[in-house]
Amino acid sequence: MAKRERVVRMSVEQPLWRALTGYRLLTMVYAVLLFGSTYKKFDRPGIAVGYLAVLAVWTLATHRKVANAASCTKRFLGADLTVAIVGILLTSLADTHERIAAGGPTLPSIWTAGSVLAFAIKGGWRWAGFASTFVAVANIVVHGGDPTRDTLHNVLLVWVASIAIGYVVEVARASEATLARALEIEAATRERERLARDIHDGVLQVLAMVQRRGTELGGEAAELGRMAGEQEVALRTLVSSGLVHTSRVSRDESLGALVHAYEVEEPGGDEGELDLRTLLAPHAGSKVSFAEPGTPVPLPVPAAKELAAAVWAALDNVRKHAGEGARAWILVEDWGDEVIVTVRDDGPGIPAGRLDQAEGEGRMGVALSIRGRLRDLGGTAELVSVPGQGTEVELKVPRGRTTQ
Repeated sequence: MAKRERVVRMSVEQPLWRALTGYRLLTMVYAVLLFGSTYKKFDRPGIAVGYLAVLAVWTLATHRKVANAASCTKRFLGADLTVAIVGILLTSLADTHERIAAGGPTLPSIWTAGSVLAFAIKGGWRWAGFASTFVAVANIVVHGGDPTRDTLHNVLLVWVASIAIGYVVEVARASEATLARALEIEAATRERERLARDIHDGVLQVLAMVQRRGTELGGEAAELGRMAGEQEVALRTLVSSGLVHTSRVSRDESLGALVHAYEVEEPGGDEGELDLRTLLAPHAGSKVSFAEPGTPVPLPVPAAKELAAAVWAALDNVRKHAGEGARAWILVEDWGDEVIVTVRDDGPGIPAGRLDQAEGEGRMGVALSIRGRLRDLGGTAELVSVPGQGTEVELKVPRGRTTQ
């Protein structure tokens, strides 16, 4: 039994949560020991004892809240920051004015930084700036609007450090998402390759045999063989490129293609870029060959859709005018500064003057559906047809100068 690829997700921020849990516990103990070493100097030590008791209970009771991002809710962050700010403000009631003016520590001391860091890890640098601003205001209020230089340095340090950590967390999350997506694509590619091997060894060989035997037997068996041949070509295209989703597939019997009308759903509407191959690959069938580069062919979404529509118009002309037995070829070339799509058929060709006559009669298929679309994109559409030798349409779209 074949093993399926499994994507293992990593969390770059989980170590930060574990570090924050330990930081809160250690700084709580530090705040208690710091008070214990100087409690005789406090004006109202009872207030400090009461607050530190609440701080110890709160820290121990909520240590699981900072174990990960899911448990660290906005409500908890607000309550945690409130505990820190209340402790800072209570310092003016518990301690003497002389010690506060000299830059003495607040009741929660450096435990306050843990509350701000929780904001930074949870919500990024904006949340960190919001929380550290409240802490800064509380420290300034305690010092009567005239904080010492050391107090200002400490406040600024917490503010800058928390914002920096918040920014690093945002970058780490973006990198983690990119890595996870890359791993998923790699796993999906390997799974597709495995399925392609299985299909090639089984289904495709059976379809090829049915086509060959049906042609030999003739009659109804020949029709069955023809249908098997179409399915073989379409299935081979799907497993080799992986560009067409089954939900978007319908039938176009005339050219042996699996797709007649298709729609690509792109998030963000017409913004960004789209791989042109995803729009053209569905045309492949028993009578339409599709050749593409091995790498994506990105174009702005409007340009890609217009170019694909022009290709469809060219294939529609093949269906209408080249006859039932005509074959068509689509070739995509990416030259860096421009993209060239060539549509060629082996039909009877177009007689000289026929296009001008059709345009005069009001049939504007080539003039509007093909040349008009390419002109709007800043490109060109060249049509070469030799009676008895088929028709070739070359569509060129420059990059960076489309007007759509």
